[in-house]
Amino acid sequence: MDAKIKKKYLCPAFILCIMKKIILLTFTLLAMLQLSAQQNIYDDKADAMQQINTAVKKAAAENKYVLCQVGGNWCPWCLRFAAFAESDTLVHDIIQENFVYIHVNWSRENKNPEAMKYLGNPARFGFPVFVILDASGKPIHIQNSAYLEEGKGYSEAKVSEFLKAWTPSVVNTLR
Repeated sequence: MDAKIKKKYLCPAFILCIMKKIILLTFTLLAMLQLSAQQNIYDDKADAMQQINTAVKKAAAENKYVLCQVGGNWCPWCLRFAAFAESDTLVHDIIQENFVYIHVNWSRENKNPEAMKYLGNPARFGFPVFVILDASGKPIHIQNSAYLEEGKGYSEAKVSEFLKAWTPSVVNTLR
């Protein structure tokens, strides 16, 4: 081996640099694996009609409505909304107090056609899309999520306004 090349590749600074890159790459891969494991919020094998019926029964018993988030684990905006709904205190509280919140899968492997028909073909708006069911299970609103976005995420003001407009107390006052 040429003396210059040997000196360059066996120098402690070069070895340290390579080791730092390997450690950084390892941590990046571990973080990506952990993130992907946490991102499976949709059950792509679930019978969506059964999921909806269970949620409606629970909502009726608790005097709530059902908030269906239709999408899939393949959809970055679906995963963003689920994380937002969990981390934003105002939105989380509105959902907890007024809705039974479910994730209804739509994917190439399982399009849940019976549920999509029942929900009023919400996929026409893109994903995620939100469908609100009253306590009897009747779809009363379909919300295109694009109107709730802000930058690369969701707007607390827009989402909370949407949710507050479709709570049981507000809707029932108008009936």
